[in-house]
Amino acid sequence: MFGLPKTATAPFCPSEVKGTVRIPAGVPAWKTALHFAGPGLLVAVGYMDPGNWATDIQAGSENGYSLLFVVLLSSVVAIVLQCMSARLGLATGKDLAVLSRENLATWQSRSMWLLAEIAIVACDLAEVLGSALAFKLLLGVSLPWGVALTALDTLVVLGLKGKGFRQIEAIILALVVTIGVCFFVELAFVPTDWAGVARGFIPSVSLLSHEEPLYLAIGILGATVMPHNLYLHSSIVQTRAVTGTNLSLSDAIRLTRLDTIGTLTLALVVNAAILILAAGAFHFSGHTGVADIEDAYHLLDPIAGTAAAGILFGLALFASGQSSTFTGTIAGQIIMEGFLKLTIPCWQRRLITRVLALGPALAGVLLLGEHAVGRMLVLSQVVLSLQLPFAMYPLIRFTGSRRLMGDFANTAATRFVAWALFATISAANAWLVLQVFGAV
Repeated sequence: MFGLPKTATAPFCPSEVKGTVRIPAGVPAWKTALHFAGPGLLVAVGYMDPGNWATDIQAGSENGYSLLFVVLLSSVVAIVLQCMSARLGLATGKDLAVLSRENLATWQSRSMWLLAEIAIVACDLAEVLGSALAFKLLLGVSLPWGVALTALDTLVVLGLKGKGFRQIEAIILALVVTIGVCFFVELAFVPTDWAGVARGFIPSVSLLSHEEPLYLAIGILGATVMPHNLYLHSSIVQTRAVTGTNLSLSDAIRLTRLDTIGTLTLALVVNAAILILAAGAFHFSGHTGVADIEDAYHLLDPIAGTAAAGILFGLALFASGQSSTFTGTIAGQIIMEGFLKLTIPCWQRRLITRVLALGPALAGVLLLGEHAVGRMLVLSQVVLSLQLPFAMYPLIRFTGSRRLMGDFANTAATRFVAWALFATISAANAWLVLQVFGAV
């Protein structure tokens, strides 16, 4: 019999416990699968945030469809890591932050907590800039005022206090559907070479031998594999409790894996759609230098031939920033509780994170100008890239431990693949950081 701890549940924040999603006995298999759907969706929105937009738009405008294979491979890496994270949470009944505090030296766990908090702020910086830019595009306000308006989402978080986890998942689903619908309607406005799209998914080593495409490829990787999602997923899978059924732990892990693969495939489709839109609208019309989200917005209308294209673009950008804000708040709460055993109200957590992100966002806009958003978004992804190996290391180590995982520990083949990914991503991130800071 498999059951999850009652304390491992969360409505909007882990500290505001109101009950798990429970699966009664005797329900059909398809209904059981639906009960396990949801956690992967909260993870997936982190893979389609404004930081992804910046890299996808630049990659599409400069290289056409050629870097679609990088989006595909990055998503495969994300699926592998998120499946490991979910299995860790289910097999141990604890999340990655808690296990790090319990199994690593104090200085190691505190260092990891600090890096994770920096990553949360960097992610929120991208969400602030994306939402502020959406306010500017849709409402006509200046970018500094748009940045200030993003502080209001703390009130939204406060309004969600005490809501059930399923309600939060429904809100996120609505925002994700909004993003997807907007982009696919826009693709109908822009001429697309679908044969060229198919060729873009074929890996090209020769393309990556050139510095600029390689830089963009690593940027896509850094924007796709989000470190805080590894902490998030290992916790929120524990909201699925199995009571009064014959469902085994292996069944629960299998159903969670299906949820993860399905929702991250959706994120892959959205990211591919952004790149395809940028390639069709800009690269093949001669606008190969579009690297800023605002430039993309203004160029879409005349190229697509309708004002609706820009409006849909702005709405999708706003939905992207808001959905990532919700999951970033949950991840921040999980990290704080897991590493420090410190619990504060969720709205306070949201306020602290947003204040820390507002300062750099406003300073960047005021000092560098409103057209510096693209550069700041890329910089936020560099910060995330720096933190990723520090989240991957304990994840791979813990999921490979039979003491913690029992029969669900990584196989030798999985360990080899995981450590190879760790080495590759670490090397790629080091190269990206050297290139970015070498150009400053």
